[in-house]
Amino acid sequence: MQFCKLFMLHFQENVSLKAYNTFGIDVKTSYFIEINSETMLFELLSDEIYLSHAYMFIGGGSNLLFTKDFDGLVIKNNLKGITIDEQDDESILLNSQSGEVWHELVLKSISLGYGGLENLSLIPGTVGAAPMQNIGAYGVELKDVFHSLKAVNLKTKEIETFNLEQCRFGYRESIFKKEAKGQYFILSVTLRLLKHPKINASYGAILTTLDEMGFRDLTIQNVSKAIIKIRSTKLPDPKQIGNAGSFFKNPEIDEDQYQTLKSEYPQMPSYLLENANYKIPAAWLIEQCGWKGKRIGNCGSHQDQALVLVNYGNANGSEVYSLAMDIQKSVKEKFNILIQPEVNIY
Repeated sequence: MQFCKLFMLHFQENVSLKAYNTFGIDVKTSYFIEINSETMLFELLSDEIYLSHAYMFIGGGSNLLFTKDFDGLVIKNNLKGITIDEQDDESILLNSQSGEVWHELVLKSISLGYGGLENLSLIPGTVGAAPMQNIGAYGVELKDVFHSLKAVNLKTKEIETFNLEQCRFGYRESIFKKEAKGQYFILSVTLRLLKHPKINASYGAILTTLDEMGFRDLTIQNVSKAIIKIRSTKLPDPKQIGNAGSFFKNPEIDEDQYQTLKSEYPQMPSYLLENANYKIPAAWLIEQCGWKGKRIGNCGSHQDQALVLVNYGNANGSEVYSLAMDIQKSVKEKFNILIQPEVNIY
């Protein structure tokens, strides 16, 4: 272990990242450090190891696929803290440090009676990753409740504030995955939540699941419980079998391509978007190509959800990546649709 001159930073060397990515891929990083405060972060930004090596920030590791060892510094975000910044009769501004676990933030907001996050229950990862991905599920996206965030400009070392417009949210996209990729470290996220929640239970099987569970009242607590049940039955637990959730984004196609495919595949599910394009479930496309439940060596497409690629215990990242590319190729050949990975690949 090495120490910086102020003895605040503790770098570990040649560390396995198996416990830090939900795929459970056993690769190593040259250096590893956990950051527990803003003070430690700013100390790190001036440290020789940080300045002289490639680096990577990670949170829960739920959106990563490592295909090889990382020759550099991996920085684990452990910034914690949840506070109410402002409130009025209708809403509150709930501020969370970026290292908080997303689902725990959701549960806390629900326990306080504030609505807006219930449809985003059980999404893996940390709060800091949520705006990067513009996470979404069951008819709700982060942008729907987003107020602002604070981030450190890694070049200038200044703290900047981003509002909704400046984040340029799109489908599983933001400025932090495009123009500003790798340029910022998100410190905290502020969300606007409602004191008098507006329930959104029309998407997917929420209403059916509520009925099956015997819930008659449409409350944020019940909606969250229903979504947790749905996700638990559809998506494998990374603690039991390595995976990163949905591996591919749901693709968009234009009207012409949609009509062509719909005539050939009348059963094809789709969702009309505001831009007049159609979103096609990637899971359906993958399943139609025969991948659902198929195992190739140590990895495969999950038996209950074709969109989830899993590590059966001994896969390396290259095996998973090869499988993903084979799936992508077969969907392209069959439907002329290129599905793009949602997972970050290194």
